[in-house]
Amino acid sequence: MSQPFELPDFYMPYPARLNPHLEEARAHSRQWARELGMSEGSGIWEEADLDAHDYALLCSYTHPDCDAVELCLVTDWYVWVFFFDDHFLEVFKRSGDLAGGKAYLDRIARFMPMGDDLTMPEPTNPVEAGLADLWVRTVPSRSADWRARFAESTRNLLNESLWELANINRGRVANPVEYIEMRRKVGGAPWSAGLVEHAVGAEVPARLAGTRPLRVLKDAFADGVHLRNDLFSYEREVGDEGELSNGVLVLERFLGCGTQEAADAVNDLLTSRLQQFEHTALGELGPLFVEYGVDPLTAAGVLAYVKGLQDWQSGGHEWHLRSSRYMNKRVAARKPLGMPSIVNLLGAKRLRNFTYVPYQRVGPSRIPDLPMPFQVRLSPHLDAARRNIVAWCGEMGMLDSTLWDERRLVDFDLPLCTAGLHPDGSAEELDLASYWMAWGTYADDYFPAVFGRSRNLAAARIAVERFSAFMPLDGSPAPPPANVLERGLADVWARTVGPMPPEGRRELREAVETMCLAWLWELGNQFAHRIPDPVDFIEMRRQAAGSELTMGFSRLRHGRRLPRELRESGPIRSLENTAADCGTLINDVFSYQKEIEFEGDLHNGILVVRHFFDCDYPTALGIVTDLLDSRLGQFQHIVENELPVVCADLDAETRQDLDAFVDGLRNWVAGVFHWHHNCSRFDEDSLLRHHRVPERRLGGPTGLGTSAAYAGR
Repeated sequence: MSQPFELPDFYMPYPARLNPHLEEARAHSRQWARELGMSEGSGIWEEADLDAHDYALLCSYTHPDCDAVELCLVTDWYVWVFFFDDHFLEVFKRSGDLAGGKAYLDRIARFMPMGDDLTMPEPTNPVEAGLADLWVRTVPSRSADWRARFAESTRNLLNESLWELANINRGRVANPVEYIEMRRKVGGAPWSAGLVEHAVGAEVPARLAGTRPLRVLKDAFADGVHLRNDLFSYEREVGDEGELSNGVLVLERFLGCGTQEAADAVNDLLTSRLQQFEHTALGELGPLFVEYGVDPLTAAGVLAYVKGLQDWQSGGHEWHLRSSRYMNKRVAARKPLGMPSIVNLLGAKRLRNFTYVPYQRVGPSRIPDLPMPFQVRLSPHLDAARRNIVAWCGEMGMLDSTLWDERRLVDFDLPLCTAGLHPDGSAEELDLASYWMAWGTYADDYFPAVFGRSRNLAAARIAVERFSAFMPLDGSPAPPPANVLERGLADVWARTVGPMPPEGRRELREAVETMCLAWLWELGNQFAHRIPDPVDFIEMRRQAAGSELTMGFSRLRHGRRLPRELRESGPIRSLENTAADCGTLINDVFSYQKEIEFEGDLHNGILVVRHFFDCDYPTALGIVTDLLDSRLGQFQHIVENELPVVCADLDAETRQDLDAFVDGLRNWVAGVFHWHHNCSRFDEDSLLRHHRVPERRLGGPTGLGTSAAYAGR
C-alpha cells in the first residue's frame, strides 16, 4: 500500500541531544521487559519488536541529561506504557470488549497506592506487574502533590482508552475540540511531563501547578507531542489498527478534505502549539514568579522543568524519525527546500498573528440557520426583571458613563437571556441572575474601553486584584467601593451569598476571579496585536465569557451539588465544556461585526479561524458553524452514551440531581441561543446607534499607575 501522505516540514526550534547512557538503558529495559513477561511469550511483543521500537533511544533523546539509573527507570516506564497500549489494543479494542476493558482498567488503579504503605494486590498480567514494580521504584522520592498529579495522569492515560474503544465500536470520529481535550488524557503527554519533573529532579511547586502559565505549558507541550505522533502514526493507526483517534483523520472528516491537506493543517496546528509554548515561557513565567514571590532556587527548578519539556519535544521528534513503529521511510529522500518549506521550518506563519489591523470594515454579521436541538423556556418573571435591572444599573452608576445609557441597556435585554438560563427560578433569583449578567457584561465592555484604549495593563491588574475584597467569604463587610464595578460587585455579592454554603461561596468567587483574569489575558493579546492560538482561544474564551459563573449560579446558590467524584469525571467535565463552547461559538457568529469593526477586538472565533487557515469570512464562518454543530452533537452523544455508564452505580437522589444538572445545561444553551436571536446588541442598526455617543471621561480606578484609564476612540 502506498504511503497515505508526505510528511510535512516540521518546525523544531530546539536541537535534539542524546544521553550518553543509551546502551545501558537498552540492555536494562530488554532484561526488565523479559522478566516482567512483556516480550517472549506475551502474545503482544517478541524481543525483536522491543529492539525495533527502541524505547531506550526515545528516552535517551527525550531525557539527555539524567544519569544512568534515572534513564533506566524512565525507559522502563515507557516500555510499560507502550506495552499497555498494544496490550489493550489486542485484547479489548480489536474485540470491542468494553465491559472487559473497564474491569481491566479498574483493577490497574489499585497498583498506585498514595500513602506510605505501598502494599498492592498480586499482579495477574504483565501490565499490573510492571506498574507495581515501577511505582515502588519511583514515588518514594517524590512529594505527595507530585504523586497525586502523576497518578491522575496515569489514570487518565489508562481510563480514557475506554473513550477510544467506545468510539471505535460506534465508528465515531471526534470533533477537533473534543479530540484535543481527550487526546491529552489518552495520549499520555501530561504523564510524560510528570516524568520530566522526576528526571530533572525539580518538581513544579503545588501553588504554581494550577496557574495559567504552568497549565498552558503542559497542555501546549502535550498537544505538540500528540499532533506530531498523529502525523507519524497515521498509516499504522488508521490503516492497520482501525483507530479513529488520530488528528489527521479528525481534520479529514471535519473539514471534508484530502489526507495531505489534513496532514498539513495538523502540522500548522503543531507549529502553533509549539509557538504558544514559547510565548508562554518567555512572556508569562517572569511575571508569575514576581506575582507569587518565587525565590531564585524554585524559579531555577521550574525553568529546568521547562527545558526538560523542550528536550522531550525535540528528542521525541528524532525518535519518530528512527523508530520502526512509524511512517518515516521517505523522510530522508526529500526534495530541495522551497519557500513553503522554509516558512514551515522557521515557523514564520506566526508573523501573521501579529500583523492584524483592527477596526476593519466587515459589514453586517452573517447569521446562518444555526441548529438548536433544545427548546427554550422563559421565566414568567421576565417583565418584572426587565424593569428591575434598569433600576439596579441606575443605582450602581452604570448608566452614567459613555459605556451604557438606559436605551442601550434596554436594547441588550439581559433579562431575556437569564429568563432562558433559569426558567424555573423565583422572581428574586431571576433578578439576581440578571444583575450578575449586567455586572459581567458591563465589566466586559468596560475593560477594553478603559484599560484597552489607554493600554494600561497595570491598572487593569490592580482592578482585578481588588475585586476579591468585594466578595468576602465570611460575611464581613466589603471596603468602600472606588468605582462602579466595585459598587456593583459588592452589592450583587451581598444579595447572593446569604443562603450559600461556604464551599458554594468559594466556587462562586473563584468563577468570578477566573473570568476577570481571562480579561487580562485578552488585554495582553490586544496590546501585542496577537491573534491567539486556536486551542488557547477556545479554552480561554470559556473563561472570559463567564460560562462557569452563569452555568453554576443556580446550583451553587441552592447547594444542589453533585458528588465531587461525579463532578470531576470525564463525561461531566466534557459536558460542561461542550455547552460552554456552544455559547461562545454562537456569540462569535453574532458579534463578529461588533467586535471586529466597532471594537477592534481580536478574540472572535471567526477571526481566529480566518487567520489560522488564511481564508475569507464566509469560509471561516462555515468552519465555526460546523464546529458549533458538532459540539451540539457531542453534547447529545455524551448524554445518550457516556452518562449512562457514569450513572450505573448512582443512587436515586444523585441520579435526580444529575438529571437536573443536565437539564440546566440544556436550558443554558437554549437560553443563550434565544437571546442572541432576539436582543438588540449585535445587529448593525443597533451597533450604529450604540456607538454614536459623545466622548467623555469614564469613571475609572484611581491611584498610582491608573491615570491613563479613560476611554477614547
